[in-house]
Parts: sequence; C-alpha cells; structure tokens
Amino acid sequence: MEEKKDIMILAVESSCDETAAAVVKNGREVLSNVISSQIALHTLYGGVVPEIASRKHIENIDGVITQALEDAGVTLEEIDAIGVTYGPGLVGALLVGLAEAKALAYAAGKPLIGVHHIEGHICANYIEHKDFTPPYMALVVSGGHSHLVYVSDYGKYEILGRTRDDAAGEAYDKVARAIGMGYPGGPKIDAAAKKGNPDAVKFPRVYLEEDSYDFSFSGLKSAVLNYVNKQKMLGEKIVPEDIAASFQQSVVEVLVNKTIKAAKERGVKKIALAGGVASNSALREKMQQDCEKEGFYLSIPSPILCTDNAAMIGCAAYYEYIAGVRDGLDLNANPSLKLGER
Repeated sequence: MEEKKDIMILAVESSCDETAAAVVKNGREVLSNVISSQIALHTLYGGVVPEIASRKHIENIDGVITQALEDAGVTLEEIDAIGVTYGPGLVGALLVGLAEAKALAYAAGKPLIGVHHIEGHICANYIEHKDFTPPYMALVVSGGHSHLVYVSDYGKYEILGRTRDDAAGEAYDKVARAIGMGYPGGPKIDAAAKKGNPDAVKFPRVYLEEDSYDFSFSGLKSAVLNYVNKQKMLGEKIVPEDIAASFQQSVVEVLVNKTIKAAKERGVKKIALAGGVASNSALREKMQQDCEKEGFYLSIPSPILCTDNAAMIGCAAYYEYIAGVRDGLDLNANPSLKLGER
C-alpha cells in the first residue's frame, strides 16, 4: 500500500482552563488553532476553580472542535488520528477532552493517541522552528510545573530537575496576590516589573545542593511575604513595581543559570523554553542574552504557543503516531502522569 504523504492530526486540549482544538499537518504545520479561554471567569475567584473549569469545557468543546476543522478546511474523514491530553492536569477538565476525543475516534473509526501535557509544551518548539530537532535541553515553566528536561530524541525525555515545592508560575500567582495585583499573576508581575527596580530588594536565589537541577520557589515566595509584612508593620512604603522586579529577577536568574549549566554538562548546543511562563519577557530576554554569550542556539515559541493550546498537542501526537503509538478507548485521565510514562 502506498504511504500517505500528509498526516493530519486533530488535537484536543482541556487540562486546565483553556478549551482548545487544532488541526496539525505533518507535525509542524498548524492549519488551525482554536482556544477558548476561561481566564475572565476564574479571575473573579483569584484562581482556577476546577468544577467551573470542567463545566465550561463541556459547554465549549463541541464548538471549538467544529471551528478547528472549519478553519483548517478539512473534514473528520480526512483526519488520520485524534490526539488528546490525558495528563497531567485537573482530572475533571481532562475527562471532558478525553471523552470527546474517544467519542470522535470511535464514531469516525480513527486511531486515538493520548498525549502528555508537558510533552506538548516541549513540542511547541517544533511548530515555528522548522529545523529545530533533538537533542537539546528544555526548560518547562508553567503554573503547575518547573522541569528541566534533556530531550535526546522525539518522545525520549530525561527529567534532570523538577520543582520540590511551588512551581514558578504558582509562585508568581501567590506573590501577585500578596502585592495586590490579582490573578493571573504572571503577566501582571511581568508588566509591573518593567516599571520597577530589580535591585530594590535583595531576595534569595535558591540553588539547593551543588549538583542539583531541582527548583524551589517557596522560600522566595515566603521572603516576599515577609518583606511585605515587615514594611507594613514598620509603616514603610511598599512599592509593588520594585517588589515585582526584584522577585522576577531572582526567579529568572535561577531558571537560566540551571538550564545553561545542565546544557553544558550534557554537551548539547541547543536550548528550548516551554510552558506558560516561557512567555515572560524577562525570562526570554535573559535566556537569549546568556545563550548568545555562551554560544547556545535558543528556541522559544511565540507567546500564544507557550500558554495551553492544542497545536502543541497535535505536534506531539504526530511524533507518537509515526512511532506507532495507539491508545485504546479505555485510556483514562491521569492527573499526576509523569513525563515519559505511558
């Protein structure tokens, strides 16, 4: 049988508070990428409310998938496989996307491919950088994850470091709340930091043991809270922009320094950023500067591909598909799925 030239993947992502669907051709060409965000809704509560997220996914998912197929100009019959995030994430939210993807796969007689959410974030780098290939060092930073991952080949991941407590994005949200900026913390602190002095407050840089690539941001978060409380008790002025800039500089320095060190140790010359916090302007800037100085090639997806989206899931599903991975209709959501596990 003659091999089909183009492989079309319909991808579904619903791991947190974005309902997303995309059609991706041959792993790197995005024909459509539809995202329905719930951010305005969850802002009222200062963070994502899982039950509300699940209900909104149920309301939005049919329309988002229909739109993705329409935008791509393809029918379900022309799709080769359906990729879907099955972990990690909020279990109720994951189940909505998974149930939808299974129903479509069953009804249309298409293969089902479960995708790891973090693998999706890493694969976002292949979409805009067509020549970018493994091996490389990937720094994955988002609301729930801080991972330093050695990518030796497509689908082959070795986690060198992970967060021991708060993920970077989580720390951003908590600090933003403490200095009265509200939710979502990442973009608000990033914007405020541009107006502040990053050397105004000396916050700690936590590197842990000498040979460790793990991250820890809870001590830094506590240091910010203690500083704010102390200033209030003394009746001193609090400058939120200075606190934001000083906090951000501390986070960014640790993330960049650990990534560069790991890349040197593994002897790779390429570094990739991934995850929601990868859209942070200070992190992008410092990583770019240090990579240029040290002679590393840096890949960073556009901000729209850093936050949760289905195009990245379609890209990851493509590489699983050509590697022969197929999942049954008994595939279940796994909220604590580890990278590299199936």
